[in-house]
Amino acid sequence: MRRRRAEKRKRVPDARYHSALVTRMVNTIMKCGKKSVAERIVYGAIDEIGEKVKEKTPLEMLQQAIENVKPKLETKSRRVGGANYQVPLEVPPERQEALALRWIVHSASSRKGTAMMQALAAEILDAYNNTGTAVKKREDTHKMAQANRAFAHYRW
Repeated sequence: MRRRRAEKRKRVPDARYHSALVTRMVNTIMKCGKKSVAERIVYGAIDEIGEKVKEKTPLEMLQQAIENVKPKLETKSRRVGGANYQVPLEVPPERQEALALRWIVHSASSRKGTAMMQALAAEILDAYNNTGTAVKKREDTHKMAQANRAFAHYRW
């Protein structure tokens, strides 16, 4: 028997920009509890975006980039009568943001030969312009959901 669900903890906005989104980005990048290193990477990337693009604030650009990467649909595996089906489901808003951040960070870390700070800045700019690996990942996820919409009636 399952016990109660864990309650959501309130995220403390980051020190520099007072944004919960930047806090989530830092926490997504952080490895082995090294928060100061993760903060340095994120703040450096945001500063770099600010230097490259002048028409909008870097925080607005980060927000738009994440909005462009958020998936609306995804597939989940369901076992029905001995067969596994990929059932398309709508993605809850909290998970949309989590997936978008994870995809952006993963795409940035898979760019070889550049420092994480520059790679993250480049990936955010790509996502802002609706190009790049993270946006392609979202497109692939949507295509997969569209291809399997025949199994939508297995949703529960």
